[in-house]
Amino acid sequence: MAIAANLGYPRMGRRRELKIALEAYWAGRVGEDAVHVAARSVREASFAVQRSAGIERIPASFSLYDHVLDAAFTLGAIPPRYGSDRALATYFAMARGTIETPALEMTKWFDTNYHFIVPELPAAFQSHVDGASMLAELREGLHQGFSPCPAIVGPLTFLLLSRQVNEADRLAQLDAVVDGYATLLRECAAAGVDRVQLDEPCLVLDLDERTLEAYSNAYRSLAQAVPELCVSLATYFGPLPEEHVRTVFSLPVATVHLDLTRGDQPWDAIFTWLPPQMEISLGAVDGRNVWRTDLDSALTAVERIADRVGGERIVVAPSCSLLHVPHDLDDEAGLGDDVRSWLAFGKEKLLEVRALSDGINHGRSAISTALEASGNALASRSASVRVHNAEVAARLDHLDASWFKRTMPFKERRKIQRKDIGLPVLPTTTIGSFPQTADVRRARADYRAGRLDAAGYKRFLMAETERTIRVQEEIGLDVLVHGEFERNDMVEYFGEMLQGFAFTRHGWVQSYGSRCVKPPLIFGDVVRTAPMTVEWSRFAQSLTKMPVKGMLTGPVTILQWSFVRDDQPRAVTARQIALAIRDEVLDLERAGIRIIQIDEPALREGLPLRVAHRPGYLRWAVDAFRLASAGVEPSTQVHTHMCYADFDDILPSIVELDADVISLEASRSRFTLLRGLIRSRYPYQIGPGVYDIHSPRTPSHAELTTLIWNLVETLPPEHVWVNPDCGLKTRTWPEAIAALRVMVAAAKSVRAEHDARPY
Repeated sequence: MAIAANLGYPRMGRRRELKIALEAYWAGRVGEDAVHVAARSVREASFAVQRSAGIERIPASFSLYDHVLDAAFTLGAIPPRYGSDRALATYFAMARGTIETPALEMTKWFDTNYHFIVPELPAAFQSHVDGASMLAELREGLHQGFSPCPAIVGPLTFLLLSRQVNEADRLAQLDAVVDGYATLLRECAAAGVDRVQLDEPCLVLDLDERTLEAYSNAYRSLAQAVPELCVSLATYFGPLPEEHVRTVFSLPVATVHLDLTRGDQPWDAIFTWLPPQMEISLGAVDGRNVWRTDLDSALTAVERIADRVGGERIVVAPSCSLLHVPHDLDDEAGLGDDVRSWLAFGKEKLLEVRALSDGINHGRSAISTALEASGNALASRSASVRVHNAEVAARLDHLDASWFKRTMPFKERRKIQRKDIGLPVLPTTTIGSFPQTADVRRARADYRAGRLDAAGYKRFLMAETERTIRVQEEIGLDVLVHGEFERNDMVEYFGEMLQGFAFTRHGWVQSYGSRCVKPPLIFGDVVRTAPMTVEWSRFAQSLTKMPVKGMLTGPVTILQWSFVRDDQPRAVTARQIALAIRDEVLDLERAGIRIIQIDEPALREGLPLRVAHRPGYLRWAVDAFRLASAGVEPSTQVHTHMCYADFDDILPSIVELDADVISLEASRSRFTLLRGLIRSRYPYQIGPGVYDIHSPRTPSHAELTTLIWNLVETLPPEHVWVNPDCGLKTRTWPEAIAALRVMVAAAKSVRAEHDARPY
């Protein structure tokens, strides 16, 4: 009989209960017990939902912050600067930093908008396993009457994603890491577990022979160490490269999971190497998007494989963990019956998994109602007048090369901008947002609930904006921002004013730690019907003689951080969004805004995982940014911002953006991106983030002065901007002001000592 399985489930809780507890703990309002009580409640509810949906293999996939951090903490990969204590405070210090100690690096989990904490391994790493947290979660499942399957990042993916101190060879650490995993798996087996899920998404990447050999060695060692334990090896985020198939299906594991939703698997090779006793897990339900599964098509694909290997060897599952989608649709009546009928969130996807497994076990007639509902939803969506707009298609058809190119090269634009804007050497600025305090959130909630009228809400926002302008003037920043208090989220805010988008009430998805986002749903053609930011930018500029940046989110980031329609190529949707942003850019310019920032932090995130597939994506992604930005006059300075990713492999495309200034996250990744830009002789201006805004720590004047001097000695001084590494939305006002004062003072100190000339 085919088995219904899951790979992971949202961890914040149905109403973000864990987020609330964590942030209260970090603020000192509650103790550790409150965190553990909230965590246990979330886990129990998640287990119950999965059991109720008929899932037979339920993962133990919970985390208080991040699953990769959990693996590092469990293995004892705790850098000495955090101490050796396994206390909760140590765990969170690694994730968030402390007043004295910066956090570990954070970056994107493959091509998703989830961020993981990068493990840091010394050259002579030795594991010291403490599996207490995982075993406690397993006991909770046993108490509820079933045996959960621990879901752990696999040893090779853990190692390949880690940072090695002194740039040591990652694979040289293999034996030490595998020894730690063997100890952990033995503890699981001793606790009564008979199966464990090891997640190895790195197997869908381009890997060399040495790495594939490491996979073979690692899994042979684990099988010898814990022969009584069945291992489910999970690959996802793409198909297996054909050259990896022999290695993967020769591993001593009970089950191999394959993602059926993101490209064609190399089935001929898989069937050649599939051992007769091995289960094959089929990720037939998309775990990364929110549209209902075409059950007829998915069942046909699963039936074809079941016919080949036998239904008793089939496991049906989502393509990946459901961490990447909202919890459920139960309270989303505000979407409208049509859009809601096209969607499936976490709980609904579990029901689709169960329907597919029942279809294999009992035939199509057993799930005829589910098949009919799926078909009706697909037909309704395809025919909806809300989805298709002929005017948008016509506008795209009329684009030519001139829409994608500035009228003057950068070197010539820069001379005009230097004269018109008049900034000093080492200009200081921020990335955009300022603290979204409890008062801001309360006013927004009151406005949406009708407790505060539109005029009162606008007066509140104007007062917050003016306060922010005055604070920046007093600190001495050279380029100001309006603070973005009218914005709930850098993507949701724009989507709410564009046609073709829909919004949920509770569709939260974890981005990192307790940070959750509520991605818009792009269900139809995108149209801008009115200016979106001009009023607030014009108002802020009227308050000061200093230049105020217009702040926009770029088309690729809006695309990547939304749930995107799957009925047309993503490149087409990106161009539609780019045209909407272009219209906004030109309206800002007409309103007198001379510096316009178009943030693209997700440009790298969208990069295909296989090298061969990247040129096509980069072409349309760069074109989307240029379509959005290229219409302005040479005197208008275009900025962009990127963060939390390794950009070395797309540096030529970053140059192609033709942005006058790029600001980027650099402090937390130890300026690795900056080194790449220097090596590539990046020709534009650069604002490396000089301090980590995700940490409560305030950098010292000496620290930032030294850092800025290093930048000036490495880059042409006239190319360097000084800024934080990201927006200040999540900081408190005292934290933001303290850090910005130090930053500005350090920049002015270096500027005064340097033989500066006017910008």
